[in-house]
Amino acid sequence: MSRILFTDVNVLDCTGAERYAGEVQVEGNRITAVRRDGETLGRNGANVIDGGGNLTLMPGLIESHAHLSIENVEALEDVGMMPPEENTLLAMKNAAFYLDCGITSCISAAASKPRMDVVIRNAINKGEIAGPRLLAASPWLTVTGGLGDMRTLHMPNVSSMALMADGPEEFRRLTRELIREGVDIIKLVISGDTFVPHAPSESTVMSEAEVAAAAEVVHAHGKRMSAHARSADSVKLAVKYGVKVIYHANFADEEAIDMLEANKDWVFVSPNIGFTATAAYEGSEWFTEEQVVEFGFRDELSSAAKGLQELKRRGIRILGGGDYGFFVTPHGDNAKDLGHLIKHCGFTPMEAIQSMTKHGGAAMDLPDELGQIQEGFLADLLLVNGNPLDDPTVLLDRDKLIAIMKDGQFHKQSK
Repeated sequence: MSRILFTDVNVLDCTGAERYAGEVQVEGNRITAVRRDGETLGRNGANVIDGGGNLTLMPGLIESHAHLSIENVEALEDVGMMPPEENTLLAMKNAAFYLDCGITSCISAAASKPRMDVVIRNAINKGEIAGPRLLAASPWLTVTGGLGDMRTLHMPNVSSMALMADGPEEFRRLTRELIREGVDIIKLVISGDTFVPHAPSESTVMSEAEVAAAAEVVHAHGKRMSAHARSADSVKLAVKYGVKVIYHANFADEEAIDMLEANKDWVFVSPNIGFTATAAYEGSEWFTEEQVVEFGFRDELSSAAKGLQELKRRGIRILGGGDYGFFVTPHGDNAKDLGHLIKHCGFTPMEAIQSMTKHGGAAMDLPDELGQIQEGFLADLLLVNGNPLDDPTVLLDRDKLIAIMKDGQFHKQSK
């Protein structure tokens, strides 16, 4: 078994402890030894990577809301109308690019086609293509008139990355079909959204019976759910029916927050504020000031920030990253979410980084194996030229990612 030894590095283990000078040993796909306070490990037979005292060794980043099969689009129709052959090649390219960016694990938040994430996940697991660990999601499951339903009466065949269903029986059937095809996650669109005039963010478009029907099938098969849930009532439905990762939650009221707190041992909130934060204050390339006001980006960001501070205070685990792959949030900018959480939501740099490491590992159902540098954990590691606690933007500079390791294998090694 090969042995890799990182020496003279500053270890950011993402347990919550400060960086420390140390050494980390990898054998196979696991971290097998960690030393600090001047203790050393044997060098014989090891591939030694010397950090020179100024490089940081940390866990790989975990993206909690990945869309590998879309490409920085403005219109959802651009996703749905792309032929599957071209779409598969695109998803393969993005999977490799995410590893280039130091993202070693992804929780998908919707695929463009029913089996798109499934085939990408399988090819990654077989070593046929490069890519992060991937939990494969379904397309959005939405209702008529919900987010992703681009049809009109005069153009009924326009598609996006959504599958439409109405009523509990249709949701049962569709959920069963997607589980049959191999997805890990059923993604529900329970609330409306900013860009849906007839179903805004504060509306709840799925009925409780529809959510319950999908949940019944998911839990019976031992799978998991995620949900687009901006409105307060959508968050409550998500918690009630066992949705593990709740996206956005930016209009959660006191009752919804109480429910999240009562279930904080298993539920996660992935706020995905990157689009809103960028549009609100850095969006002049895409939106006029009048549009920023019309769409309410700043009000939505303010509401989300206030809610996130309360969620964090109550111990609900917050996940970073999210909704990258759209025109305002291109792939590769995922780590910008760390800065957004610090600037707008009052997170410390450590709390922000844990949102894409420690808490991400727990959300991947690997709380004792992923997202931290500890003995026995999976060897998903980044060697960084800089200190992300001082400047999280260092993680956006791919030239400063000196080494990228996934599952004990180097994807990139510059030293």
